[in-house]
Amino acid sequence: MIPLLNVGWQTTPDYSLGERDTDVLSVINSEDLTVFTFDGLKRRLGLHPETLSRILARLEQEGLLTKEAHGYKVSPRITRLKLHEPEKEENHVPLLQTYLPSNMQVQHLIANLNGKWFGLLRWFGLSENSRGVTLKWVTEDGGIQINANIADSTLSIEAKFLRENNLNLALSASYQLMSHIGKLCSGSRTATATHVGYFGDGNTYLMPA
Repeated sequence: MIPLLNVGWQTTPDYSLGERDTDVLSVINSEDLTVFTFDGLKRRLGLHPETLSRILARLEQEGLLTKEAHGYKVSPRITRLKLHEPEKEENHVPLLQTYLPSNMQVQHLIANLNGKWFGLLRWFGLSENSRGVTLKWVTEDGGIQINANIADSTLSIEAKFLRENNLNLALSASYQLMSHIGKLCSGSRTATATHVGYFGDGNTYLMPA
């Protein structure tokens, strides 16, 4: 067991967690997660369900997570931890950027994306800070993570390659996600977007919506 004092608690804890526990906490912290699902984290980490279940139970017992009907909520107490960054460097690739319709209610869009599956994508979780909201999905095998960041009237989608570097698969997943977003935006009685920017080979191509 590793005392949390050794991984950077600013105040002395009265309990300790194992190395696997702190590894899971490191990923939750690095993703800046506010909420997440068990299945999403399992795919993201590639852990056996029983192993992850025991880890999350310990973290919940220590007040770092709260189990809710649709997943886990991360306690603000996690910000008191100074955890190591995940050892493996992840490859981030921007895929798409677009403006949202001016009359699109962002909270309505987020509510209709939160927790949803799209073709290749399985729901992982959500992060929220002063810069905006990021919704996160992973492919079924956990090889690729797709993030959709919503900040003001801008939507940007990126791929994070975790265990496979398949750009075509990431693009297919992002198009499936964007197709659903387009339907939601169409329901707002306006054009889906002013322009859509597709990223590839270091260039951005703007296309009229």
